[in-house]
Amino acid sequence: MNASTQATDLAPGSNRKVIVLAVAGALGGFLFGFDSSVINGAVNAVQQEFGLNATLTGFAVACALLGAAAGAFFGGRFADRYGRIPMMVVGGVVFLVSSIGSGFAFGVVDLIIWRIIGGLGIGLASVVAPAYIAEISPRHMRGRLGSLQQLAITLGIFTALLSDAVFAESAGGAAGEFWFGLEAWRWMFLVGAVPAVVYGGIAFILPESPRFLILKDKEADARAVFTRLWPSGDVDREIRDMRQSIEVDARSQKAGSLRGSAFGLKPIVWVGIILSVFQQFVGINVIFYYSTTLWSAVGFEESNSLTISVITSVTNILVTLVAIALVDRIGRRPILLAGSIGMTVSLATMAAAFSQSVTVDGALSLPGAWAPIALVAANLFVISFGASWGPVVWVLLGEMFPNSIRAKALGLAAAAQWIANFLITVSFPPMADASLPITYALYALFAGLSFWFVLRKVPETNGMSLEEADTLLPPKNSARKAASVK
Repeated sequence: MNASTQATDLAPGSNRKVIVLAVAGALGGFLFGFDSSVINGAVNAVQQEFGLNATLTGFAVACALLGAAAGAFFGGRFADRYGRIPMMVVGGVVFLVSSIGSGFAFGVVDLIIWRIIGGLGIGLASVVAPAYIAEISPRHMRGRLGSLQQLAITLGIFTALLSDAVFAESAGGAAGEFWFGLEAWRWMFLVGAVPAVVYGGIAFILPESPRFLILKDKEADARAVFTRLWPSGDVDREIRDMRQSIEVDARSQKAGSLRGSAFGLKPIVWVGIILSVFQQFVGINVIFYYSTTLWSAVGFEESNSLTISVITSVTNILVTLVAIALVDRIGRRPILLAGSIGMTVSLATMAAAFSQSVTVDGALSLPGAWAPIALVAANLFVISFGASWGPVVWVLLGEMFPNSIRAKALGLAAAAQWIANFLITVSFPPMADASLPITYALYALFAGLSFWFVLRKVPETNGMSLEEADTLLPPKNSARKAASVK
C-alpha cells in the first residue's frame, strides 16, 4: 500500500483529531490578522491625537511589521531549537503585552514601541502556525489544513474591523470617549488581550510536532503523537521515512543550511522569498490597514468607511473558504495563476477609477459611477487575492522546503514578507497624497509580474509528502526530471 492510499484510509475520527489540532494551531493566525489590522479604525484618531504627518502616520501603522520581520526570522530558529509549542506560548504573551501597552499609549513613541512588540508576536505566529499544521497533517489533507492559517488571519481581520466599527459607532467616532473615559481607539487595541489569553492557554494543551520530536531523537513521544492523531495510519513507515530523511541530511555537510549557489541561498529558498514579496507588493494590506482612511479620502463618511471595511473583510473570509475547498483538488499553481490575473485586472480598474477623482470643497471625491466602480474593483481584488495568493502562499511555504531547513527557510521567507509589507504600508500615505492612480497602477504591475513568476519558477507540491520536498525543482525542470525517472 502506498503512502497516498494509506492517507485516504485514515479513519474519520483521526481526521477530526487532526482538524481540531490544526484549528487550534491556526489561532496564531487569528491574532496575526487581528493585531495587524486593528490599527485600521484607529488611524485617523491616532493621527489627530498625536498630531502626526502622513509619513509618521504611515510609520506608526507599519512599525509592527518591523517587529514581525524580526519575529519571523528568529522564530524559525527558536522553533527548531525549543519546539513549536513553546513559541506559541511566547507569541500569546507578546500579543497580550502589546495590546495592553498600545491601549494605554501616552504618545506616538511608546505606541510605536508597543506596536513593534506586537509585531514580534505576529512574526512568530506567521512561522510557527504553518509549520506546525504542515507537520501534523496527513498529506491528503495538508493543503486544506494549511489554508486554515489564512482563514484564521481573515477571521482576525474581520473581528478587528468589526470591533473597530462597534467601538467607533458606540462612542460617536474613534476619537470619542467610551468606557472609563478612554477613547474608543484605545479600546480597539485593548480588546486584543482576550484572544491573546485564549491562544496562550490553548497552546499549553497541544501536542508537540512529531517531526520536531523525531529531529530531537524523541521517537517514543513522536510515536505517541502519531498513534493519537493517525491511529489507522502506518506509524512505523512515517517514523522510518522521517528518520531516513534526517539521517541523509546529517551526512551532508550542508544539512540544515540555507546556503546555495543562487546568490548565496538555495534556489528553493529564493522561490519562497520572492513568493512572499509578491504576496505583499500587490498592496493587499493597504486595503486592510488603510481602507477606512482610503474611503474617507474620496468622500465617504467615517461610519460608512468602517462599514465598507467590515464588508470587505467578510468577502475575504468567504473566498478563503473557496480556496480551502479547491487547493487539494486542482493544485497550488493553477490557483495562483488565476489569482494573479484577477488581481491585475481589478487593480488596474482601481487605478483608472481614482484617476477620475475631483476636489469638492477641499476634499477628494469620485464623481458619478466611479465611486461604485472603485468599490467593486476593490472587492474583486480582495476576492482574487483571498481565493488564491492569501491562503496558497502560506500552504506552499509550509510544505515546499526540505525538512532540514523548513523552519529556518520559512522564517526567512516570512521575514521577507513582513519587510515587503512594511515597505508597502509605510509608503502608502505619502504615495497616496502624491497620486492614488499611480499607486494602484504600481500594485497592478506587481500583480502582473507575479503571474510570470509562478508560471516560470514555482513548483507544484500538491499530493507530495514533506520528505519529497528535498527533490523539488522549478516547473520548467520538473517535466525533464519526471521523464528521467520514467
